[in-house]
Amino acid sequence: MVMIFGVFDGVHDGHRSLFREARSHGAPLMAVVTRDDVALRLKGRMPKRALTLRIADLMREPEIDAAIEGDAELGSWGVVRRHKPSHIVVGYDQEKLRADLERHLGEFDWQPVIVTAAPHKPDTHHSSLMG
Repeated sequence: MVMIFGVFDGVHDGHRSLFREARSHGAPLMAVVTRDDVALRLKGRMPKRALTLRIADLMREPEIDAAIEGDAELGSWGVVRRHKPSHIVVGYDQEKLRADLERHLGEFDWQPVIVTAAPHKPDTHHSSLMG
């Protein structure tokens, strides 16, 4: 199983590029969707779309096999421990997520491969630029 993380507040072509790249590392592909309160702490603003709608949007994407709610506690990695993905693909702009995940790898009883996805038109297809 391959796992990705994000707020996914309006799926765009940059996300779809991430989905395709993540899927190239195996299947099924599970998207872990950031809870509203965690998104507020990370980004300083609430998502525009409710968590249930963001999950439903992802489930309509052909590359996504499962979309689940993320951990309530930032950095706990409970969702990773429960699902034990073989690969975790992070976006090119998720350096902090990757660094925190790497700090916790020694706590896992298996070693997932962590991959950073290539950017897809980052000047026009980044969520923060798309309103």
